[in-house]
Amino acid sequence: MLAGSALAAAPELDDKRRGLLAHRSSAPAPLAIDGRLDEAAWRDAPSFEDFHKHAPRDGKPLDAGLRTTVKMLVREDALVFGIRAWDERPERMRGSLARRDKVALDQDFIGIWIDPVGHGRAAQFVRVNLAGVLSDGLHRADDDESDLGPDFPIDAGVQQLLDGYSMEVRWPLSNLRFPYAGGKDWQVLVERSVPHADGLLLVSAPLRTDALSHLSFLREVGGMDTTVAAVRDRRFLELRPELTVRGDRARADGLRHRSQAAELGLEINARPRADWVFNATINPDYSQVEVDQPVSQGAGNIAMSLPEKRGFFLESADVLGLPLPAFYSRTVGNPSWGLRATWRAADAGATAMSLRDQEGGLVLRGRPYETLETLQERPTRASLLRMRWHGEGLLLGALASQRKVAGGGGNDVLGLDMQWRGTGKDGVQRQAIVTAMHSRTDGRNGAYLHGKVIHSSERWWNEAMVEAIGPGFVNDNGFVPQAGIVKLDAELNRVLGQHRVAGLDMYEFELHFGLHEIRTLHDRSLGQPGNEVVERKLRPGIWFAAGRQTEFWTQLGFDRQRARTGGKLHDTRALHFGFETTPYPWVTKIAGEVTLGRQLDVDADRVGPGGNVTLDAGLRFPLVRGWALELDHHVNRAWVRGTLGQAAFADTSWRWLAMLHLTPRDSLRLLAQNTWSARRDDGVTQLEAWNERQVHRSFLYRYLWRHGRSVSAGYVDEKMPLVGNRSKSLTFKLQWEV
Repeated sequence: MLAGSALAAAPELDDKRRGLLAHRSSAPAPLAIDGRLDEAAWRDAPSFEDFHKHAPRDGKPLDAGLRTTVKMLVREDALVFGIRAWDERPERMRGSLARRDKVALDQDFIGIWIDPVGHGRAAQFVRVNLAGVLSDGLHRADDDESDLGPDFPIDAGVQQLLDGYSMEVRWPLSNLRFPYAGGKDWQVLVERSVPHADGLLLVSAPLRTDALSHLSFLREVGGMDTTVAAVRDRRFLELRPELTVRGDRARADGLRHRSQAAELGLEINARPRADWVFNATINPDYSQVEVDQPVSQGAGNIAMSLPEKRGFFLESADVLGLPLPAFYSRTVGNPSWGLRATWRAADAGATAMSLRDQEGGLVLRGRPYETLETLQERPTRASLLRMRWHGEGLLLGALASQRKVAGGGGNDVLGLDMQWRGTGKDGVQRQAIVTAMHSRTDGRNGAYLHGKVIHSSERWWNEAMVEAIGPGFVNDNGFVPQAGIVKLDAELNRVLGQHRVAGLDMYEFELHFGLHEIRTLHDRSLGQPGNEVVERKLRPGIWFAAGRQTEFWTQLGFDRQRARTGGKLHDTRALHFGFETTPYPWVTKIAGEVTLGRQLDVDADRVGPGGNVTLDAGLRFPLVRGWALELDHHVNRAWVRGTLGQAAFADTSWRWLAMLHLTPRDSLRLLAQNTWSARRDDGVTQLEAWNERQVHRSFLYRYLWRHGRSVSAGYVDEKMPLVGNRSKSLTFKLQWEV
């Protein structure tokens, strides 16, 4: 339990075991965020240094030379953290200029996680490396996943010293979301990464290895009541106008087209008081949202989801807390305007949004064996209302969703959900999640049901999930790639701890067994019989972690798949394995996933030898004058061989991304991305041969004055050389936050 700002709150503890104590600073002079910790306010603040080793789990004691202390100041408008990190080998510390949200365990960093609601269900976080680069976002305990989309106006300063480094991090209270009154104590978790010590990760609480979430052991910070009372009525208003000027040239089907356009957009973010936040977007330009890396569909035809990167949709993600089938913001492709309101109380929360989406987006309609994609020919209005109530270990929620098409027609969805989490007397942790929805689309009804349970202990991690999607269920504001099916997933994981095999020290070792099955539901309108196996997977395997931040997993796939209604249930046995490692200081990550064996060619309804290989390699090099160069390489290839000794189907994509960082404020980005897909004679089905190729090249320069104020200029060249189509665009964009 962490006390308030008075040292006498825990007199029986020595300084080393004392909790992180918030210290209220009323000094009128501004605090310079330079990382020096030389102001008088820091001398008066109590220090915390009770850190615990979370990784690697190698059984070795914590190195005493890696001492870390943290102090926390509460100012009138911000929380300020002061960190002092000692290191007996400062020459081996890693941390250079990098992209925002790319601060990972290959770098020295300090991470700060804050839950101002106090329920431990979500936390805002930031990680700051030695060059002052930030990774920030929101972490939800429900799925134990981090969303790196949100960017907070956090200031940080770092000073590298002869025996380590010191850091200051300023977090404005205007960007911390908390209830107006009656809330629980705020909670904080601090972490420190030391990559040269075999990927060491220190945390400010003894995290259990079987914890259901990284947020399970956030520690309370008392003494915040006066701060909350002082700022809960303070109003905050942000106006973020943007100007986009674009020129395009295109050639398609032998015709040439040129256009020039200048557009104004505006984002408005307002907080009249602590528990209410309002957001609006008018004519936003999303053309320079980071290009999604190419991912092969292989020989399948089921749509895949993409992460959200647009700020308007990321606000209040902690209140939304919905799975993809219930809400998927990328269904809104090109809005002309959008409005959103969010309310937070001590034990409840709600958010509502409505957007007018212009025509041209994709509409997904799921079926048992495919995802049908059609063009949205008319403007639509996407609306969502979400409410949640949370108690001790229990959460109840409701949603109402509508997609209304201009001129008539649309889709309506109502839903309820429940989450429960508890720990038994034996220390076993359990979690249960249930979601139920009902839809009505152009007169046809449909239903959706999802249930999941998790059982976690020191020696076991087990999950079971069932999902039933009725043939008539449609959610145009969600992501439903298949319908008319029942899914069953079960995973058993036996945690065996440390092992040594063939001279290799494995810090963690697990045995795995997975079961996955999809069966059809009867659909009279499509003539689809029920209880037909679409896919069945039996996957025994292992997973282990070793030195140099290395992980490896492998599974034997005793799988069977069916390509279409009434088709053959094919044997698709294969070997699956993957790895990730950081072997050298200049390597941010080398990772791969490989499948080799019998592969199903869906269009041909046949099986042949083949596979799917994905490789990623990230490199980072510090340069002269403090510059830095980042290189990311991504390659993906999927193929199925025919009977004539060649690939009957092949899908290949690669991406090469180079980022030259000149200062923390300006950078150059070069992106080259190619995709190829081809079908050839397989010697059996006589399908028509085809060949597609797409080429993307882009260049972007961006200068950031400070958060919310930037200027960028970009050039994009895209072409389909086999059919002679090509488009070029030059874009200038200015954003200015008032």
